[in-house]
Amino acid sequence: MSAPVTATSPTPTALDVAAERARTPGCATGHHFNAAGAALLATDTVEAVIGHLRAESLHGGYEAAKLAAEDLTAVYARTATLLGVQADEIALVESATAGWQRVVAALRLRPGDRVLAARSSYVSSALHLLAAERETGVRVEVLPSGPDGATDLEALERALRAGPAALVTAAHVPTSSGLVEPAAGIGALAGAHGVPFLLDATQSLGQLPVDMAALGCDLLIGTGRKFLRAPRGTGLLAVRRPLLETLAPQAPDVRGARWTAERSWELHPDARRFELWEAAHALRLGLGSALDDLHALGPGTVYTHLAALAAALRERLGALPGVRVTDPPAAGSAIVTFVVDGLDASEVQRQLARRRVHLVAVPADHGRWDMDPRGLTQVVRASMHVYTDDGDLDALVEAVAEIANGARGTGPTAPAPVSAAAPVVSPAPGPAGRPAVRRHDAVVVGLGVHGSAALRQLAERGLDVLGLDQFAVGHDLGSSHGATRMIRRAYPHPDWDGLVDTAYRAWAELEEASKTRLVDVTGGLYAAPGVRPDPLRGPGCREVGPEEAARIFPGLRLPEGFTAVHDPAAGIIDARATLRAQLALAERAGARIADRTPVTGWRPDGDGVVVRTADSEVRARRLVLCAGPWTSYQVPSLASHLTVTRIVNAYFAADPRGPLGRGGLGSFSVDLPEGLLYGFPAADGRGLKAGLDSGPAWDPGAARPAATEDELALLASAVARVLPGAGPVTESLTCLYTMTADRRFLVGEVPGVPQALVASACSGHGFKFGPAIGAALADLVCGLPRPDLGFLSPARPAPGGAR
Repeated sequence: MSAPVTATSPTPTALDVAAERARTPGCATGHHFNAAGAALLATDTVEAVIGHLRAESLHGGYEAAKLAAEDLTAVYARTATLLGVQADEIALVESATAGWQRVVAALRLRPGDRVLAARSSYVSSALHLLAAERETGVRVEVLPSGPDGATDLEALERALRAGPAALVTAAHVPTSSGLVEPAAGIGALAGAHGVPFLLDATQSLGQLPVDMAALGCDLLIGTGRKFLRAPRGTGLLAVRRPLLETLAPQAPDVRGARWTAERSWELHPDARRFELWEAAHALRLGLGSALDDLHALGPGTVYTHLAALAAALRERLGALPGVRVTDPPAAGSAIVTFVVDGLDASEVQRQLARRRVHLVAVPADHGRWDMDPRGLTQVVRASMHVYTDDGDLDALVEAVAEIANGARGTGPTAPAPVSAAAPVVSPAPGPAGRPAVRRHDAVVVGLGVHGSAALRQLAERGLDVLGLDQFAVGHDLGSSHGATRMIRRAYPHPDWDGLVDTAYRAWAELEEASKTRLVDVTGGLYAAPGVRPDPLRGPGCREVGPEEAARIFPGLRLPEGFTAVHDPAAGIIDARATLRAQLALAERAGARIADRTPVTGWRPDGDGVVVRTADSEVRARRLVLCAGPWTSYQVPSLASHLTVTRIVNAYFAADPRGPLGRGGLGSFSVDLPEGLLYGFPAADGRGLKAGLDSGPAWDPGAARPAATEDELALLASAVARVLPGAGPVTESLTCLYTMTADRRFLVGEVPGVPQALVASACSGHGFKFGPAIGAALADLVCGLPRPDLGFLSPARPAPGGAR
């Protein structure tokens, strides 16, 4: 038997809501009021689960469990601390219902046994009792509620005096209201009459203090997914001694019993007799992480914060015309229930979801004993947690007011959309005639390959996201226009390997999602002088000499002394189709696009940002800057690290059936004294495409004239040296490269402004990472760590290393 554990907590202190939001990625996806259903997980909890799954993939399930044995054992101790019991009185189960069914079965209720159940009982518990009544003759007596909505303790005492009872049960907090049952009073009466008291703490653990001894509770069930903020699929069962020694599971499992002889077995001496051998260890470690978080905050601190939030919400909702709060007078939990006159609760839920306010509607068949006597067929349930802030409350109250007004015929019932592919219009005037500020979860500035990828990813994750571009969608003034781009695995440093691999997977996923072929694998040769400080290498790549290079690409002739790296996975990206696909998928997922809308400035504002355009302001929780050559305009602090360069590309006459077509050439680059010459075979009917990545520094705001004769002559001379048979220039185009000193990107938080992210995935090789960078930005917006991007941090010192 383990030593007793006492349920202690520090003196309540003020809760740092901003810190809790920062470690809760789901806060970026809307206003979440469903902690009573499944609360948002903290980043540490997610990492605990993922970390163990990785260990299982590397070592095997049994081996990973052994490695995590100490941490798994600690979950029992942390649960015991929370409940004020001993660790060996705790069983970890798959859900609260699983715990309920096992422990009630262990009571071996017989015909005629009386079960006294509070009206707060949860549907699954009530159904179990009613089934036992029908099938075995157990007598289920539903206790009346008092005027305050809580269990009438005098009625309970009369029932206990009326004759022997086998069980008293109540839900500490029901699913259908913010009621808090007088659990200590119920426990005291049950204990005085020697009757076991089973408390369903499913809705109270994590928001209310729950000490089993203080509550007089013999049996307790709970779940991890609600206010404990643990993953779904976790639950707990606590059985206090001496009752524990008298209970045996109806169906022993190898986890809880030892098979001692052919027809005999021994139960485990503690509460683990109720467990099953097969368990999701990763989820249990997630439960442990969540319990650690609660312990660090202090249950008293959490309770004080949530009680204040709920009281404020009840008051504000109760003041709205057409809205009725349905919580009974004994309400005091973090659950608030209400109805809107003239609207079904499910319809209210749907309309709130369209406004990114997430909660649930509870039907009467989830709480018949509670809701039927109160004449309720359905209620809207809002439940908050430590990550709920004033902005969330404002969003919920304002949305309910708008919906209620619409139901009464005095206002709109749905938010007006921003029209796609059109300038942002001025919102309706606010106080004193000032324009009201539009609110979004995120705003993406710049809709080139990285901005459109981020827009799509954010929209598909459920965020209310707005994309802004100063020019018309599909313009040719930046760095993402044109027909083709290169993709390759060959890079000079292993730092890139992970991101390259992610990019290839991201392109495959984008092709599948868009049903469009975007990548044409041609293989690639990348040539340079035989002696260089930073040779290319990479997964699947190998160095080849001039003779083998000539066999691979007959159309390419290497200068004397050059070698090449062959990358068989290299190829050509359809740039135009990529932009179209990403923007179409973003809009399909609900993103709003406003092109021809220059951003004139932005500023941090509390935990969000305010973005200014010519005629409006937009407020967002996060800002994503993918401004390409204009990055320095939006983030002046990065100007010293970025140089914008004007680059010339041209098409040269070539027979697509000859050595410069697909049969004799793939994607290529040759590091010449004039600069890095790169290009693609004649495959699209326009001839051989080539360019040099060197050019003059350029102000992106200045006019950009067509390529000059001198620029085209320099490019043609370089092409003639390594691509015999190329004809004259047939057309040309210019674009802007945004270069860093080490040719590595800048991707991450704007230095000193965590509410804003910047992606300058640039230096002439960023397009190939478009979908992967978009996903990375979405991860960062949602608070998911991306340590793999550390080598691209905008906060790194002014670089000067190898490419």
